Amino acid sequence: MRFAAILLLALTVTAAHAQDSDSEKEIERYRAMINDPMANPGYLAVDRGEQIWAEKRGSKAASLEGCDLGVGPGVLEGAFAHLPRYFADADQVMDLEQRLLFCMKTVQGLDTKPILTNRFSAPGKASDMEDLVAFIANKSNGMKLQAPLEHPKEKAAYAVGEAMFYRRSAVNDFACATCHGDDGKRIRLQGLPNFSKPNSGAQETMGSWPTYRVSQSALRTMQHRLWDCYRQMRMPVPVYGSEGLTALTVYLAQVGGNAVINVPSIKR
Repeated sequence: MRFAAILLLALTVTAAHAQDSDSEKEIERYRAMINDPMANPGYLAVDRGEQIWAEKRGSKAASLEGCDLGVGPGVLEGAFAHLPRYFADADQVMDLEQRLLFCMKTVQGLDTKPILTNRFSAPGKASDMEDLVAFIANKSNGMKLQAPLEHPKEKAAYAVGEAMFYRRSAVNDFACATCHGDDGKRIRLQGLPNFSKPNSGAQETMGSWPTYRVSQSALRTMQHRLWDCYRQMRMPVPVYGSEGLTALTVYLAQVGGNAVINVPSIKR
């Protein structure tokens, strides 16, 4: 009886793994079918972002075309591939969303309160930031993610981000590493990339954000992904565009470095 029970358990586990594998294959097939500029709804955000980038706004009646994202004012090709990075004019390490907020204030003289209020889109409510990130990130498609780690403040941000990744807190005593610190972890049908060391899973993930989330019918950025992770861990909600989130992104960008960028991708 004991042997039969063990055999039954083994067969059940094997069947479950086979079912998971088949499900993952079907999910990947579905993604491949719609991950096309003519079918991926994320490209609607790219088009809107292009218009917002060129629109003259704020007290200076200026467009964002004068914004330097790290490779020269108005230059978009390859800019996203080298973010986050240190910016001397702000004396700060910034990711794309932080840098755009900085340029909206300094280049355009724009009141960013409405931008921050609508930082994440919702049904019937668009997000300028999500659209801009989609447009700008798309200009680095096919390039490798190579965020610099040379300036002392970039190194300091990495150290803070690494500490945040492993820090356990809140009612669940969770950390980012709880879900993303080992190989082979998953939530239901969703495989979880391991960000404790450089690997192909981390690269694939970092090369695929921003992404269109089918379950949310919205284009989402890395800031939203991290915000939602903290929410699900029952931790205090992080401040949008904060140095902490940028530091965590610096760490993730190094672990997932040399990822080939292909965005906007499409995910569950």
